[in-house]
Amino acid sequence: MKKFIIFYAIFLFFISTGNVKSQYPNYRIFPSNYNQIEPSIVKHPLNPQILFASAYTIYLSYRSEGVYVSTNGGLNWTGVDSVRGTIPQNHGGDPGPIIDKDGRFIITHQGGFVSGMYSDYSTNLGNTWTSTAGPIATGDNDKGAPQTDDVSSSPYYGRTYLAWTRYVNPFPIVLSYTTNGAVNWSSIIQINTRYSNNNSYGPYVSVGLGGEVYVSWASSLHVSPFTEDVIGFAKSTNGGVSWQVQENAFDCNGIRTTQLNPWNIRANSFPVMDVDKTGGSRSGWIYIATAEKNLAPAGTDPDIIFHKSTNNGSTWSQGVRVNQDPLNNGRNQFFPAITVDADGGINIIYYDNRHVNDSADVYLSRSTDGGNTWSDHLVTSQRFKPRAVAGAIGTGNMGDNLGITSGNGKLYPVWMSNQPDDIFHVWSAIIDYATIGIEQISSELPQEFLLEQNYPNPFNPETKINFSVAKAGNTSIKIYDITGRLVKTLVEQEMRPGKYSVSWNAVNEPSGVYFYSIETASFKQSKKMMLLK
Repeated sequence: MKKFIIFYAIFLFFISTGNVKSQYPNYRIFPSNYNQIEPSIVKHPLNPQILFASAYTIYLSYRSEGVYVSTNGGLNWTGVDSVRGTIPQNHGGDPGPIIDKDGRFIITHQGGFVSGMYSDYSTNLGNTWTSTAGPIATGDNDKGAPQTDDVSSSPYYGRTYLAWTRYVNPFPIVLSYTTNGAVNWSSIIQINTRYSNNNSYGPYVSVGLGGEVYVSWASSLHVSPFTEDVIGFAKSTNGGVSWQVQENAFDCNGIRTTQLNPWNIRANSFPVMDVDKTGGSRSGWIYIATAEKNLAPAGTDPDIIFHKSTNNGSTWSQGVRVNQDPLNNGRNQFFPAITVDADGGINIIYYDNRHVNDSADVYLSRSTDGGNTWSDHLVTSQRFKPRAVAGAIGTGNMGDNLGITSGNGKLYPVWMSNQPDDIFHVWSAIIDYATIGIEQISSELPQEFLLEQNYPNPFNPETKINFSVAKAGNTSIKIYDITGRLVKTLVEQEMRPGKYSVSWNAVNEPSGVYFYSIETASFKQSKKMMLLK
């Protein structure tokens, strides 16, 4: 076990495309000579300082799952590249890390030389591991997705679920659960059958406020290239025993390929999902994001598309395009990961090559109004060139996912990059989401609230708005068009006294007059601005 200490000053890099730069120090959580791909991350349900990340680890012909742990909110990490103390031939990647209500670490994974779905557990923060007695499932299976019920008032509090694709006709989504911390698992429960003649892939599990279990998946054409055609969704209100199934919850046109240009890597449109459990006005809402193209609001290139349900999954909204770069610009956004933070903000990270065609960044898109509007923020400090990883199973395989979690007012994304030594490692950043997109421009304490004129004005397509907060409290900055329609919420949060600046990029809005306003408990003011394209 070795320790990696992060020195922020060392890793604060800036990149040189125009004025584009990341404000978040990036770091490798556990450098080694293993390739680390398909990273995931979870937090402890009772102690958000404890983080557990994993990756599909590859060294020559050896494949396993990494164990990377922080006990101080991501500042320091310990780790190993292979689960210790368990049977090596039962390890083959697709890791699913989880921490249950008792603080037990559970990792689910594919079999290696012996196919099947397996799990291991640790009672000492991942230092040593014990194998579950027997496999959860035998035979050919794919893409397990675990989740634990972390709602203390739920009748199924502490139950941990695992969903995956069963590679037996009709290729359904199936599920098993454990009530004793992965010592053993339930018999396999089939959730769905299929939509049309499609196959079901890429399940994702979330848990609702009342212990409801939600599973989403991609329903894909059964012939190559297996394009994702619709998104399926199922709900259980009795702890995963029986299911209400929508084989076609909403339409999708996925990006599944083994040759995503310009890198010739494998890509998919498996959905990611989270539930607002904040107790606020949107509590209980379910959010799903996918990568799509050639179906509005997606363009002709891969875009991240967002859907929501405000009625426990009974119906779903029309799609919203998450990434805010110009439509149909020939650039790729793919592999989303999603988390809802404690303030109800929706946070989605993804790979993105909007700045340089042959290299990728990681972007964060954030919404504070339930997914109606989004703002984009660069996360990575240095780009990398995607490529297939030697030893990974599958043509063009660079891994199939990123990861993100939140706690203590912070976001913890994880992604893979082969910079600077051409070995893929798990990278991360610690993002204070209260400051996303907002720059404090003076430490002087203002005597009064103030909303300044935007600059430049007129503008195309980006402008800055400076404002002063004289008293701590909830502060909002919102943009409206000439009809009074809300176009964008730039700020909606508790703020301390100070002078701040926030930017608005109107690349996807038409020319015209817009109004922007500041509102606090004791102050409200609006001003006019002009977008000219």
